[in-house]
Amino acid sequence: MTSVIVNGEPRELPEDATVEMAVRELGVPDRGVAVAVDGEVVPRGDWASTPVREGQQVEVLHAVQGG
Repeated sequence: MTSVIVNGEPRELPEDATVEMAVRELGVPDRGVAVAVDGEVVPRGDWASTPVREGQQVEVLHAVQGG
């Protein structure tokens, strides 16, 4: 397992975890989502090929509509 911080909370992900796996783990909707790893935005097209490594900080932001 790989220990990472996702949205400020410690998480355990599989050794071969990717950004895409981290997003799925949170269960956020598939649209309106942005991800940064260690402060660098990861383009959506790169999620499946971008590994998440031990100790990294992952921020998953989901746009919410409202007023």
